[in-house]
Amino acid sequence: MGGANAQGDEDPFNPFVSHAFLSALEEAGCVGPRTGWTPLHLLVEDEAGTLRGAAPCYLKSHSMGEYVFDHAWADAYDRAGGHYYPKLQVSVPFTPVSGPRLLAAQDPDGQARAHLIAGLRALQGETGASSIHATFLQEQDLSAFMAEGFLRRDDQQFHWFNEGYGGFEDFLSALASRKRKAIRRERRDALANGITVEWITGRDIKEAHWDAFFAFYMDTGSRKWGRPYLNRRFFSLIGERMAERILLVLAKRNGRTIAGALNLIGDRRLYGRNWGCIEDHPFLHFEVCYYQAIDFAIARGLDRVEAGAQGEHKLARGYRPVITSSAHDFADPSLRRAIEAYLHRERSYVSEIATELAAATPFRNGTREED
Repeated sequence: MGGANAQGDEDPFNPFVSHAFLSALEEAGCVGPRTGWTPLHLLVEDEAGTLRGAAPCYLKSHSMGEYVFDHAWADAYDRAGGHYYPKLQVSVPFTPVSGPRLLAAQDPDGQARAHLIAGLRALQGETGASSIHATFLQEQDLSAFMAEGFLRRDDQQFHWFNEGYGGFEDFLSALASRKRKAIRRERRDALANGITVEWITGRDIKEAHWDAFFAFYMDTGSRKWGRPYLNRRFFSLIGERMAERILLVLAKRNGRTIAGALNLIGDRRLYGRNWGCIEDHPFLHFEVCYYQAIDFAIARGLDRVEAGAQGEHKLARGYRPVITSSAHDFADPSLRRAIEAYLHRERSYVSEIATELAAATPFRNGTREED
């Protein structure tokens, strides 16, 4: 059996499609024409002017900050004489988290979603965009796009699932003995040298915390991506507007904050987003990003921890493979045919890998083993 489905059992509140989050990106200047993310959001209203649906949409002049990689498609199309950019991106910028993209609370017959997709195609024609890309979709939205002829693309992430654990040790009891011992050793070693970890949420988050975290974010982002996507003002804005939905996990040594992870809190899930540090310590990344997230999820009664894109190393730490999906449409029939053939092969590969990884999880089979 392959990996779980990331779209199943959706979170009633996904913080990334909230007005607070999306507007903070725009007001801080993280998205806008100068960044290559021009907002072109779609709204569907009925005859009375009542809002029936919306979609976060951006006109893109590049493929950065998306986490569903189409650089090879762009290169091949350009070499064939086409122009891949601009393109339309239906997504949350810089956020590899599955969630609603066709926002329609009351849509029993699917008409609001169908109108939004029709609007996207009309917008594609008006802007001269080569393609439409809707990424990290929930099941209902994926089905709506597929019904309108979009092509499906699959990838995978690693999520932790709460099976009703009473605490971290209860979770460890579900793992094979060797894996339990390895995780306990990692947690112990991570907090050596006098390192402590604290959770900060809500009104307890101060600008000084954001100052420290932003230094971590810039250091790690500059090394990994070359140019971090988020600026300092963005963090202040989300701190003002959605502090109760934010968890900062900060590590300190000798009174100095040395590392941190930013998480957003849904109704059922914890979403790990950004990490950074100014001191390197063995296993500190695993402790701050993965194990502390599990601790928090158990304490809050959350169903799942989503720890971001990629990372097979998460498997050994109790995170399971899940399938994520996106939908794509192309104006040029020849480009569509080529990508359709490619996606057919890619989906088979992703499914096979997910099956192999699902069989390699650290969870024990049968009776409990003694430590």
